[in-house]
Amino acid sequence: MSREWALFFQDIIDCCAKILNFTSGMTREQFEADALHYDATVWNVSLIGEAAKNIPEEVQKQLPAIPWRKLIGMRNKLSHGYFGVDNDILWNVIQDEIPKLVHEMQRIQRECPQLFHSDSPS
Repeated sequence: MSREWALFFQDIIDCCAKILNFTSGMTREQFEADALHYDATVWNVSLIGEAAKNIPEEVQKQLPAIPWRKLIGMRNKLSHGYFGVDNDILWNVIQDEIPKLVHEMQRIQRECPQLFHSDSPS
């Protein structure tokens, strides 16, 4: 039995919340110097991309405000870039993209509940 796509959608929101929690109140310098928070954040950014890959294309097309390709692309860069994480990009993702993403996804959950409880692709 495959996992329902709505659970992957929620995983993305949960990972965003963790990232925001891990980095709350930190400067970029503090973040880069804190291996535990840094690694946990990179891991969760990667998980966001992995979860995004599991959202069916039909659903992705219904939700064009979510940057699906960027989410998956970031995961691929982190997973296959080994030790080549670009901290400028990562910090921008944390500070700018993650808050927007979680806000938009929570809005979709609130305003489009039928999407999550219908016979949508799973």
